[in-house]
Amino acid sequence: MSIPESPSPLRVIRSFVMRTGRTTTGQARALRELGPRFIVAPTVHVPDWDTVFGRHAPRVLEIGFGMGEATAGIAATHPDRDFIGVEVHTPGVGALLLRIESQALPNLRIVQHDAVHVLQDMIAPSSLAGLHVFFPDPWHKKRHHKRRLIQPAFLALAVSRLAPGGLMHCATDWEDYAAQMLDVLSAQPGLVNTATGYAPRPDWRPPSKFEQRGLRLGHGVWDLVFRRT
Repeated sequence: MSIPESPSPLRVIRSFVMRTGRTTTGQARALRELGPRFIVAPTVHVPDWDTVFGRHAPRVLEIGFGMGEATAGIAATHPDRDFIGVEVHTPGVGALLLRIESQALPNLRIVQHDAVHVLQDMIAPSSLAGLHVFFPDPWHKKRHHKRRLIQPAFLALAVSRLAPGGLMHCATDWEDYAAQMLDVLSAQPGLVNTATGYAPRPDWRPPSKFEQRGLRLGHGVWDLVFRRT
């Protein structure tokens, strides 16, 4: 089934809040010294990603990488792929820059901007090998569910940016959000579930410290891995 290459612009409902947070001295140094190399400025045009990374390779975009622990781990174990991390919070951007430096990760770039605008303006249709959304804000109050990122309109845009065979991988530790994700992903034209229901956590997705703490407390975690046809 065909997927529209240019979905209509999404109605602007932010799926995140601009939290204030303390930027450490190390993060500030990383932003100042490493930012010019590894942060890609937001633009309304698709960058030449081959030039940005200095090569042509399969590309994966991650939305909301937090402090970047899992992002760096995945990039380190997949040097044959390039990764674009999207995050709005400055301390997280600084933290991932420090990981890029300490782990020597030339295959990682950061865009500090709203993910919807990044997908609309900076990613060409049918160009991504994968799209990761790990532990997005669950907006657990019912009246706030409209702010959840995984909604039909957003998903239509996201899937249009996946290449055929590209993977959409989501994970959450909120069971009702997992059920919503499963319903929305299953109903999206052009996506097929790679599992029967929820998928086992792939070995290459390292659990974050937050996730590990939740698992020790008996909290569940649900992965969903769908492929674009």
